[in-house]
Amino acid sequence: MSQSILQKFGEARLPRYTSYPTAPRFSPTIGVDSYGDWLEQLPGKDPVSLYLHIPFCRSMCWYCGCHTTITRQDRPILDYLAVLRDEIRMVAERIPHRLPVGEVHFGGGTPTIISPAEFLALIGLLRERYAFSDTTGIAVEIDPRRLTPEMAQTLGQAGVTRASLGVQSFDPVVQKAINRIQTRKETAESADNLRRAGVGGINFDLIYGLPHQTVQSCIDTANAAIEMLPDRFAVFGYAHIPSFKKHQRMIDENALPDGAARNDQAEAIAATLVAAGYRQIGLDHFALSGDDLVQAQESGNLRRNFQGYTTDNCETLIGFGASAIGRMKRGYVQNEVAPGLYAQRIADGELATAKGHRLTHEDKVRADIIERLMCDFEVDIAAVGRTHDFDTSVLLAGNERLADLAGDAVVHYAGSVIRVSQEHRFVIRAVAAAFDAYIDQSTRTHSQAA
Repeated sequence: MSQSILQKFGEARLPRYTSYPTAPRFSPTIGVDSYGDWLEQLPGKDPVSLYLHIPFCRSMCWYCGCHTTITRQDRPILDYLAVLRDEIRMVAERIPHRLPVGEVHFGGGTPTIISPAEFLALIGLLRERYAFSDTTGIAVEIDPRRLTPEMAQTLGQAGVTRASLGVQSFDPVVQKAINRIQTRKETAESADNLRRAGVGGINFDLIYGLPHQTVQSCIDTANAAIEMLPDRFAVFGYAHIPSFKKHQRMIDENALPDGAARNDQAEAIAATLVAAGYRQIGLDHFALSGDDLVQAQESGNLRRNFQGYTTDNCETLIGFGASAIGRMKRGYVQNEVAPGLYAQRIADGELATAKGHRLTHEDKVRADIIERLMCDFEVDIAAVGRTHDFDTSVLLAGNERLADLAGDAVVHYAGSVIRVSQEHRFVIRAVAAAFDAYIDQSTRTHSQAA
């Protein structure tokens, strides 16, 4: 990709588009009443996805963009889990059916900060209130520095099918700069323990654009990770937003790579993974041939949600925990972000919904266009319009962002199909933004937003 294109369409302040509209667009006008109504209207036969947010860590990684709280004690975690269980029961009681579950995802924070007994109890409650099947996928995000052999065994016992291990970088200089010291040995041991416990899918997360990171250190990290044979990689660019995440002020801004260096690092990681036999999935995921992500991409069924690229095709996502986001056919909802406020709402016998967004007809059309662009790097605008009975010409008329991209040959038209070349895949979010009706209203906090 040319330097001029990179400079013009740099994406540092654009959303990742794991939802549309993105979270900064959510409003308090959608609250408890709306969410309650949407829950009561859920059809009984359609599988749903469940997301559980565990907002605790033992130490703060300075690059982190998640909602998390640092605690050395177990009591805050145990108190939170009691509230979380109450919310699970409360939400289930609002739904007139025992819904089938397609996917479950534990995110954080550090979900495995929970004790083995507490994790089994939580899974047990979910199985009691929702209908799991042999095909239900259960995924857990893991900090390898905190994963004990006992907990790995527990995850297998609980039926966990996929684990995402945070690696970020194996470069000791980078690790010191981001306050995350993690050896190759403990990462490999965590992966091995999970496999022995029967957790079949292993993902690694890598980050580029970190302080003191270089192209060579990115390549070295990728090669070291490849030796551990994960099934998938997710490769993200660090978003430096110290005004929003104050702990990021601990990072030396002078040590951060510029836009060109970030692009070089991303390209180098991608080339290293592809050379090792991984297939590139969308913008930032990689998977071995035979993985269901590869199959979904080849069949045109790849999806994108809050966990990134996925095969999860459930229309409904029910979120539990502080800051958790849910997705319904009619819109999005998000719980109170602060754990204390979240706990108080549940203690008062109320749903914890703080804000959300009711989807318009046009929102749904734009969401489909953006998702196909992010997944396939092309979209048939007319076909999307026919699916929704919507005249998509209104999305093209006067679309200056799209015209600018076309003028620089980032996008190409073939009839009603818009395509983005492989060369320009790293500016795909700029193309998606051309169909974002809200982009100019909320770009200040979009860099880490959904």
